[in-house]
Parts: sequence; structure tokens; C-alpha cells
Amino acid sequence: MQILFFSTAHNSLSQRAFIELTDLGHKVYVQIASDEHSMINAANHYKPDLIVAPFLKKYIPQTIWSHYTCIIIHPGIKGDRGPSSLDWAILNEETEWGVTLLQANDKLDGGDIWASHNFTMNSVSKSYLYRHEVTEAAIKCLLETISKYESGEFVPEKLNYNQNDIKGREHKPMKQKYRSIDWLESTAMISKKIRSADSQPGLLDTIYGENFYLYGVHEENNLKGTPGEIIAKRNGAICRATGDGAVWITHLKRKDQGNSIYFKLPATQVLGDKIRNIPELPVDNSVKDDTFKEIWYEEKNKVGYLHFEFYNGAMSTKQCLRLKEAFLKARKRNTKVIVLMGGSDFWSNGIHLNVIEAADNPSDESWKNINAINNLIKEIILTDTHIVISAMQGNAAAGGVILALAADKVFARNGIVLNPHYKKMGLYGSEYWTYLLPKRIGEQKSIEITNNCLPMSTKTAKKIGLIDDMFDSILFKNKIVKTAESLAISPLYKKFLKDKQYKRKEGEKIKPLETYRKEELSQMWDNFYGPDKSYHIKRKQFVYKLSCTNT
Repeated sequence: MQILFFSTAHNSLSQRAFIELTDLGHKVYVQIASDEHSMINAANHYKPDLIVAPFLKKYIPQTIWSHYTCIIIHPGIKGDRGPSSLDWAILNEETEWGVTLLQANDKLDGGDIWASHNFTMNSVSKSYLYRHEVTEAAIKCLLETISKYESGEFVPEKLNYNQNDIKGREHKPMKQKYRSIDWLESTAMISKKIRSADSQPGLLDTIYGENFYLYGVHEENNLKGTPGEIIAKRNGAICRATGDGAVWITHLKRKDQGNSIYFKLPATQVLGDKIRNIPELPVDNSVKDDTFKEIWYEEKNKVGYLHFEFYNGAMSTKQCLRLKEAFLKARKRNTKVIVLMGGSDFWSNGIHLNVIEAADNPSDESWKNINAINNLIKEIILTDTHIVISAMQGNAAAGGVILALAADKVFARNGIVLNPHYKKMGLYGSEYWTYLLPKRIGEQKSIEITNNCLPMSTKTAKKIGLIDDMFDSILFKNKIVKTAESLAISPLYKKFLKDKQYKRKEGEKIKPLETYRKEELSQMWDNFYGPDKSYHIKRKQFVYKLSCTNT
């Protein structure tokens, strides 16, 4: 079928839906629905068999839904209506929630129901819930709906609140006053409120008399202080005391004022000199406790597991340096295998565009950041004392995908979305991609995927050799542990290392790693400092979330 997406942004759900349908052979077009005209023009141009709205904040015009079957993906149980579905579900501590696919009509979320799947709620942020439970339920519903539509026989269910299985209700839009914080409240209550607003729009609060949106909350089980007081800082985050403990907040955004528009940044960077006297607290990355950690390490049965959970997958210069230090420390351990676990939400999205945008000189910070991630990847490539595994639990893009390819073995959680390309950000790319990508998939395929700039499924990634294998979500970590421990005790372990060392030496003779790096960085230098400002323009559009209208 020919399917047209209307989406406010081509976000994680929209991309996942795109790859699922294209893998099935459907032709999918994505229209950024900035206004009615863009939707009408796209419908008239493509004349699709079906229209799907994976993530839409605007109404589909009647001229479209009266002519085409338009399916809305709504993140709520049957009968749930309104734009703040997940916010209310988290705030109300619902134990079960779901996703419903319904047909667009003249009532907001009131159309006929095509499919619905529920899931168990967990104490996670709205963004995490959206990228995991909501996305998985939405894809089940979407594939079911496509099958029903193709049959030509299915009659969608009318929304009838008298039916026993219709448990949802219409709710009002979430406002900041409904989840405002009293810092005398418990850590659990405050955490819940912040999670209900993360990653958008953030929870509005006051710090030192200024209004900020709060993001990235982590509970703290040891520190205490005067409720509301900032009592510590660590790796860009601040710790604020609650009524019965404390929470860490990793990111802040100043509230826009007049013509001044702000964006998310690490909390300590936003507050600057205001917290210069707040103590910086180190953390033991090998101890399991409830506190804020971006990087932590575990070890068992000759296998070291290096976790790195960076907010939204972005890796600043400082974060790259810390991760490289942690990797080198892990490499010195008496182990045989190192598993790069990444985070449960994201693997990595490469350099940190927000931190770069906020720098006094974005070109200089871009250069520092790309060299920092290059240095990390170089150490992984040159590791000849261990087998290195990349275990991709979450979505990855640009240099983050290439980071994974630096390992000897690459495994991914089935269903994550990969974007192994740079051009959409106006960049040539670095991270040794001109070595690592062709090494896995060949020169021709490398050129194809870096030029087409399309999201890729794990199924496709495995088929072309970008990854070695994929495992289902529930079994993923167990599969990784089993695979890593099997390699550690394998009788072929020493041979694997010898072959690895030999191939690297032979590769170095053909073309040194440093040559790949210099060639890539010469292009990146032009991107950062040259007359073509595409990268700087696209970065600003990304950071400030400026809308576009392209298909």
C-alpha cells in the first residue's frame, strides 16, 4: 500500500512505524504537518491508500478525513481523550494504560476504534514510557490495523461509554498548576511530578527567584537538607532536598521571556556561578544505590559491563572524556570481555548539539566534542586484550551508531531505531565511520545509507551486516550476559584475540587509523569553520525545535 504519515515531528514513534511498514513492503511518505495546507497538499499529491498520524498535535482537516481513512495513534486506553494522556496517567498513578488507534472524525479522539492494546505502568518518565511501552503497544496496534484495513472486511468499533471495556474518559489539558511542586512533599511525589512532564514540556519551578523547567529526575537515598535547597552537584546535575530526602535534576531550561528563547542544558551549566559554592560530590560507580550516575560498572564471571546513561543520548566533550576514562579503567581489570551496555533509554546519539549551541564559540566546542568522541572510539578499536561487545538497548543515531561499531560484536534490542548517517545535520561525519561502516557493510552500502538518511530497523541492520544479531526486549539482557560469558570461557577465546590483533596490524599497513581520522576531520573542519553554514543552521533548528514542512 501507499501510506502517508501526518506527523508534527518525525519522532521516535513515527520513525519506528515508518521502518515497520517499509520492512513489510509498504511505500511510506512522511509529511511534517505544520499546518492544514501542508496536509492537504500532501494528500492531493500522494493520493495514499491510507493516512496514519503517529504523532500529531493539529486537527486533520475535514476535507481529508471525509475522503480518506485517517488513523490516529492515541497514547491512551479505550475511551481516553485529550492531549495530555500520558501526563495524567503518570500523575494519577494508573497501574495500567494503553494505546488506541482510532479513525479521525470531527471529535478529538472520539472516532471509531480500529485497535487497542494495554500495558502495565512503571515508575518511569513520560519520555521513557513513550519510547518503550507506548511505542511497542502502538506498533502492535498499527500492524493489526493495517491487516484489518487490507482485508476490506473489518468494521471499526464505535466509541460507546456504556460498554464495560471502555474505561477511559475525556480529560482536560495538563497545566503546570496541576503538578506544581511543594518541596516539603516526599521524594516519591516530587519525582512523579517531574517524570510526568519529561521530556516535554518540563516541570515549571523556581530556583533562586527565576523560573526554570526541570528534567531528568533521579532519587537520592542518602542526602538530606532544607526542602528546596540545592545541597550538591555532580556531573552537570544538581541535588535538591525534599521533605524526606533529595532528588537529582540533570537538566534545566529557563522559561522563555519576550524575545529570549531558551533550550535544555545540564543544570549546573544553566545556573553557573550561582552554585559555585555548592559542593561537587563524587560517586562510586561500582556500588549499587539510589543516586544519580551517568556511568557505572559491574563485573561478573570475567565479564565487565560498562553502563552509560546520557540524557537523550547526547554526549558532550566532558561526558566523552569521562566515558573514555571509565573504559580504560575497565580494560585494566582482570576480565576477558567488556560489554558496552549504554543506557536503557538511548544507546548514543553522538555529539551534544545543545551544549555546543550554548558555547561561546560553537565551532570550537564542536571541534573539541568530535575529537573527544573520536578518542573514545579509537581506544575501543585498539583494544586487543579483551573481546568488546556493544549491547544496544536503545535508539542510536549518527556517531552513536558508529560508536557501537567500534566493538568486536554488535547486538541490538529488537525494535530500536538506528540512524547511521550525518547529512541531515549538515555534517560529513567522523568517529572513524569511513573505516568502521565499510568494514561491516561494504563501500557501496555505506554510501547508500549515509546519502539516503533514512531510519533503519534492527531487522534490516542484521540483514546487511550492520549488527550481528538482535534479541527481544524481555530477553535482551539475559541474552547479552549469556553470550558474553560464553565468549569468556570459549576455547577459541585466545584465537579470537590473536586474529583480532593480526587483522588490526594488517589493516594498519593498508591504511592507518590516523589517516581515516585526518581525512574525516578535514571535512569536519570545513563543516565547523568553513563558508558553508549548513551545520550551524541545522543545529540551531534542531536545538530550538524550529519546525519544517518537508516530506
